[in-house]
Amino acid sequence: MKYRQLGRSGLWVSVVGLGTNQFGGKVDEKGVAEIIDAALDLGVNFIDTADVYTGGKSEETIGKTIAKRRDQVVLATKVGSRTGDGPNDVGASRRHIIAGVEASLRRLGTEYIDLYQIHRFDPHTPFEETMRALDDLVRSGKVRYIGASNYAAWQLCRANDVAEMRGWTPFISIQPHYHMLERSIEKELVPYCEAFGVGIIPYFPLAGGFLTGKYRRGQAPPPGSRGEASAYVQQYFTERNFDVIERLEAFAKARGKSVAELAIAWLIARPQVASVIAGVTSVAQLQHNVKASEWELSPEEMQEIEQILSSE
Repeated sequence: MKYRQLGRSGLWVSVVGLGTNQFGGKVDEKGVAEIIDAALDLGVNFIDTADVYTGGKSEETIGKTIAKRRDQVVLATKVGSRTGDGPNDVGASRRHIIAGVEASLRRLGTEYIDLYQIHRFDPHTPFEETMRALDDLVRSGKVRYIGASNYAAWQLCRANDVAEMRGWTPFISIQPHYHMLERSIEKELVPYCEAFGVGIIPYFPLAGGFLTGKYRRGQAPPPGSRGEASAYVQQYFTERNFDVIERLEAFAKARGKSVAELAIAWLIARPQVASVIAGVTSVAQLQHNVKASEWELSPEEMQEIEQILSSE
């Protein structure tokens, strides 16, 4: 397993991370234990969750599994999504952040969180309030580093400018929606991150399964697959995208690889990407993702892929 620094921090994370939004739901406690133990044995040290994943059960099942191996884990979770019916049960206010971290620490059964992330930008809370609350958590020792998720470039920039001006802890990472067919962050967010040393942690690297090649042109989605009902996956069911996936499959097959391996390897080849968050529901999927991290694409291969992705 290869490791990279998370932004300009001294924290090292595995280039493939473990996404856990199905833990405690589709994946039961026994399955969670099997996957996490296998991940740590394979060198995957970065585990990403959120307080709202499966109603908090994701954090609970993770906490039970890592209790005896806590020192091997870079544990990341998030706050900011709605956790109740009240007006203060959502957002990036001091109140919600403090309540959120205490609840996450209890569920995770740990004294500290390695990377605490704001799940999404809160337009109703001043940057100063959010960044001061997070800085207080770092100074208290409950949180080691902080990150953002789903922030636009200007939002990330403003938050870190405020932190710099006040001498507070800055965001060291951003978790955006990023894959071969979703590249909007390359216009502004990626250049900002490259210029200021913010690590990128892409989520949905396989476009909900579309970039695995399981969905075929003119065929119904496989029974039980996410594509049967998910509007997110179905948005990629276009003639152009099927053209692209077929060409990517041919590229990967010629090298003895799968298109899913290619999708992950392509992200890892981006310089500012620190770790790719790949959600799994089985040890086999985890092993496949780890195998993909071993594929180092050459500059010539990256150029050929770019031609495929930009073709009309």
